Amino acid sequence: MTRLLPHPGLSALLVAMWMVMVNDLTFGTLFLGLVVGIGVPLFTAPWWPGRPHVRFLPATAYVGMVLWDIIIANFQVAAIILFKPNRDLRPAWLTIPLELTTPEAITVFAGTISLTPGTVSADISACGNYLLVHALHAPDPQAEIAKVTARYEARLLRIFV
Repeated sequence: MTRLLPHPGLSALLVAMWMVMVNDLTFGTLFLGLVVGIGVPLFTAPWWPGRPHVRFLPATAYVGMVLWDIIIANFQVAAIILFKPNRDLRPAWLTIPLELTTPEAITVFAGTISLTPGTVSADISACGNYLLVHALHAPDPQAEIAKVTARYEARLLRIFV
């Protein structure tokens, strides 16, 4: 089965995206979506050796947590913009040391940080051991680094095996 579906998650995502892009729920579009969803991972599998396995349950919990954090951060950023004078704002560049080693996990980590209002991932070091992040308001940069590492990176270490 792994020869036909080397990356089942990617196949499912490609079929779903095909159906959304075509915007038509017929047998023909589903069949063509299945051809694309099975064909692309099948023919590109040789270029994906040793990709990490993703644990489904922790990943689902992670997505829920990130969505909640995005909602809360929107209110926090709105409060900062509306009620905090500019002179009290403490923006900071954070250099976050990475324990994550796979490109997929680092990409999810950087994307999570950028999706959360008030922070944005700016760069990754050439060695891949540090992530440069800009925070809109971080009065204590070390505490902010510890919070981001404990909240997101620790969970991603359990998701990407």
